[in-house]
Amino acid sequence: MNFPNPLIPGFNPDPSIVKVGEDYYLATSTFEYLPGIPIYHSTDLVNWDRIGHVVDREGQLDSTDVPTLGGAWAPTIRFHDGLFYVAVTDAMARGTLVFTAENPSGPWSDGLVIEGAIGIDQDLAWDEDGTAYMTYSGLDTVTGNIGEHGGILQVRVDLEAGKAVEEPRSVWSGTGLMFPEAPHLYRHGDYWYLMIAEGGTERGHSVSIARGTSPAGPFEGNPANPILSARSTERPIQNTGHGDLVQTPDGGWAMVLLGMRPKGMTRAFSALGRETFITPVTWEDGWPVVEPVILNPRPGSGKFEDHFADSELDGGWIAVRRFPGTFASTEKNPGRLTLVSDGTGLDDPRPSFLGRRQRYQVETISALVDTGSSEELDPLAAEESAGKGNAGGLAVRYDEAHHYSIELNGTTLTARARISSIEQSWTRQVPAGPLELRIETRQPESGAGFGHLSSDTIALQAVVDGELLTLAELDGRYLSAETAASFTGRVSGVFASRGTVTFDWFRSEGREPH
Repeated sequence: MNFPNPLIPGFNPDPSIVKVGEDYYLATSTFEYLPGIPIYHSTDLVNWDRIGHVVDREGQLDSTDVPTLGGAWAPTIRFHDGLFYVAVTDAMARGTLVFTAENPSGPWSDGLVIEGAIGIDQDLAWDEDGTAYMTYSGLDTVTGNIGEHGGILQVRVDLEAGKAVEEPRSVWSGTGLMFPEAPHLYRHGDYWYLMIAEGGTERGHSVSIARGTSPAGPFEGNPANPILSARSTERPIQNTGHGDLVQTPDGGWAMVLLGMRPKGMTRAFSALGRETFITPVTWEDGWPVVEPVILNPRPGSGKFEDHFADSELDGGWIAVRRFPGTFASTEKNPGRLTLVSDGTGLDDPRPSFLGRRQRYQVETISALVDTGSSEELDPLAAEESAGKGNAGGLAVRYDEAHHYSIELNGTTLTARARISSIEQSWTRQVPAGPLELRIETRQPESGAGFGHLSSDTIALQAVVDGELLTLAELDGRYLSAETAASFTGRVSGVFASRGTVTFDWFRSEGREPH
């Protein structure tokens, strides 16, 4: 099959997939963003639609105060005896959870805590008599021992009582590379296969596999391990790992996995973070053989436009540590999006920020923002009004310490860059009234100059009296996975930092670099 790659672009890491009849369902990590754990559906492994989220209400995850990097880690989606299961880590919060649903579009259960199985990247598998096995990576994100790693562990679990029915046992943990994680257990032919990721989720990421005659092992490693890695290669897709196997519609096999597309002369900066990719798999001598992951972007450009005409927000909007409905509404002012700030800004853990995953490496977002200014102010009055009234605009965010924004406050327009402990801003006065704001992501400069080292350039702009005004052009490398060190990706959208701000429309348009 000619698979597109990335399969699901933008911040969609740690994919897991299940085939049920002619349908495919795929889940990815969301960390501190809500709603959490999107479920994507396909019938051909090529075209995908988001049909819902596992976490769509309060209480399913303990996300309110979860630290950055915490939250929903590495879901595994499976189907057994008429029920869908998602096993996941609520890292630095509730711990090991299992959600269930009769329909993968939801509603999903509240999430059952599994006692006695502390770790991450939980997998579920059932043997012939219905015994459930949970296999996971032995990293403790709950009790404070996060510096220790116990390798790949396994327990039999009671999924009704929510507990392990035995002490965790160590199973095959790879070839000796760092950080064995992302285990998945499969029955194929005469063997049970245990597939894991190892080498760390950075450039050394890889996939290895072992097999045995019992789901509990012992397991014998594949002599050809690792069966997938892009390390030390020129491939444009790096960090390939965390894979899950699935049968294709034509009877073959494929692996969905995470990968990154680093840019810059030294390919050092990945703006979009970890994305979902796919690659063909064949079986030889009882072992899976995985093809290198080939870059194959979907042709053309991608567009999204929201005029906020519906009473409910489009499901692609996400927020940080709280659900969008707690501060965003399309009903207060029908046909407009209204954001209400509780006094928090983009530097805070729970901003009034409503974003969408950046899906293309060249992308422009724009919105018409209204902060309620209806009269002209002279320069002195404008200066006095700064810090008062309503304020909001557009932002591109990695986390609370790494974001670029352009904000309207009355007649004061401010572009701002926050990079860890460093901050810079640029201010201009503009006419009163609604204003179109833009954030443009461009390809890096060509040639051998300093700019060629970066992933991209981000321009913070506004349309003033029909002319495009650029307040700042910023180096995009500082909003990348390698610099911010967050596990997510770029999320771009609208925010309110003070009072009530409305938006008539929001648009995004993107394409792949030439």
